[in-house]
Amino acid sequence: MKLRAAGLALLTLTAVVSLAGPAAAADDLIAGHDWSHFAGAKVQPDGVRITPLDRRIVDVNGTGGQADPPVNLRGPRLKADGDFRVTAVMDGVGDKGAYLQLYGGVPIIYDEWRQEPASLRLGVKGGKLTVSLWNGGSDKPATTKSYGSGLSGRVTVEVRGVGQTFSFYANGAKVGTLGNPGIFKGLIWFGADAEVGGGWTLVSLTAQGEGGDNLTVADAPALAQPVLADSLRRRAAALPRPIDIGAALASAPLFADAGYRALAGGQFDMLTPENDFKPQFVQPRKGVFTFEDGDALVAFAQANGMKVHAHTLVWHEALPAWMRQNATKQTMFDHIDAVAGHFKGKVAEWDVVNEPMSDEDADYTNGHQGLRPESPWFKSMGEQYIDLAFQRAHQVDPGAKLFLNEYGAEANGERWDALYNLVKRLKQRGVPIDGVGFQNHEYEAGDRVPAETFRAHVKKLAALGVEVRVSEMDVLVSSSQRKIQADEIAGKLKVCREEPTCTSFTTWGFTDKYGSTADVGSYPPAPGDALPWDSALKPKQAYTAMLNTLG
Repeated sequence: MKLRAAGLALLTLTAVVSLAGPAAAADDLIAGHDWSHFAGAKVQPDGVRITPLDRRIVDVNGTGGQADPPVNLRGPRLKADGDFRVTAVMDGVGDKGAYLQLYGGVPIIYDEWRQEPASLRLGVKGGKLTVSLWNGGSDKPATTKSYGSGLSGRVTVEVRGVGQTFSFYANGAKVGTLGNPGIFKGLIWFGADAEVGGGWTLVSLTAQGEGGDNLTVADAPALAQPVLADSLRRRAAALPRPIDIGAALASAPLFADAGYRALAGGQFDMLTPENDFKPQFVQPRKGVFTFEDGDALVAFAQANGMKVHAHTLVWHEALPAWMRQNATKQTMFDHIDAVAGHFKGKVAEWDVVNEPMSDEDADYTNGHQGLRPESPWFKSMGEQYIDLAFQRAHQVDPGAKLFLNEYGAEANGERWDALYNLVKRLKQRGVPIDGVGFQNHEYEAGDRVPAETFRAHVKKLAALGVEVRVSEMDVLVSSSQRKIQADEIAGKLKVCREEPTCTSFTTWGFTDKYGSTADVGSYPPAPGDALPWDSALKPKQAYTAMLNTLG
């Protein structure tokens, strides 16, 4: 079988073939489709090699680890109008698990929590076909069953969805059934994974309609989106001193939600990867890098004339367990070398160090300088880790601007004082820091800071020769307080528009549909009310206020 690695030219919506009747030919889902941008996969002459990632989303305190297996966002997906079958030939199957997963929707990462959609996973492990079914109502599978025996080496697995029943086949023999609760109601996406110590090759993947029902195969949608005639990005670009207007974006909805994609490309000229550049996503195991989802965001930015503000190289959170346990200077350098080196020339700016300031009052007294003592990087190197991180990032990507990003420093007080003094020390030591990102998260009334206080901080950093950006703004309110939300966002944007050293304004997401203030853990997540567009992608007062502020 001859495989063709699909590039950006293949990322156009392609209605392929309607397969009708029991004699319809099976459609090849590998040849002519994009598997070269799939994390953990490598297209080879004999198929698609799947290597283990063990990618996990850890809790904020560094414990736990919700599984985060990859999905082929830029590859083929199915639209089954009725009954269907999917057949896969898996080669090199051994004692370690080999998994193929069919998703009824893409998993959404809500700022470090993965919402599991309805899906069906076919795994070969221990000689058995193990089937797990997620019904979209929990992180955990609703059902797991094992069938057959003696399966190893080259194994052909098949699922047939007929009526309200899934039937499973191994090497041509029917081995079991499960009830189908209607988990595939739209597109079917594909994922594949392997257990650590294993690996296998997807030799063949085909799909066809059953019993005269139709099956449509499509590739990923076009990346380029029309810039709206009246948009935030157009108004910001027309200012006497243009500024960048950005939003944190996630790769999964970008390729799955046409409305989200249209607004992202049509309204903004800068994007921040919400999660896809963080250490636990990009280097889940030591020396194992998964750049594919980050590459997808960069490709989207390039197709839409957007800058990329990359987030983040060094942080005390979002660390894979192995990195947290080995937070040495060499580990930090190796990570910066690999990640900043991979994206060199493709991103305009980096958040080099994220949130170094402590949350504890005691760390601002008795000679302490306010740095976060529980950070594994601080434990390993002290304050010097910040100098070293900036110096290394500059060496690897000298053309990019380098930022320190922090929350809660918009207000006057010890946190702001300590941050200012830290930046002053860094400048005195010749550290190549270009700017500071003020996150401007406002989750409750006490988080709201007068715009003029923020302006004073911008001016004070400007005196040090340091730029500023609003990096992650959102304002959580009740639906009756949207005027407050609009005023808060517009007030900070006005400062950024007027102060010559404020270079960009970014919200943390742009729609409540995928916002980080959602009530995570519930299915479906209850959206918060924090961003300029609501969960139906309709603009709120905050959007209008932003437009008006830009002139």
